[in-house]
Amino acid sequence: MELTTAAPRNRSAARDADGMAVASFILGLVGLLALNVFLGPVAIILASAALLRGTTRRGRAFLGLGLGVADLVVLVAFMSADSTLSWSF
Repeated sequence: MELTTAAPRNRSAARDADGMAVASFILGLVGLLALNVFLGPVAIILASAALLRGTTRRGRAFLGLGLGVADLVVLVAFMSADSTLSWSF
């Protein structure tokens, strides 16, 4: 009787980078509507890290980067209109 154990799964760096690219896109998209002061910078950091690690989803990483920057632009626009750190309709 031979006992074998399954080899532990190794997550590749490319798979992690792909996950970061998708996460940056989603966080950047949600950040346009809520919590853009937090989600914008997080989306920018995740997109940059994904691009540096060589993601295969470069388009999503660039969209996440652009949406993260757009989050901050929207925040600045509403802050200048309200003269506060938060914004409301």
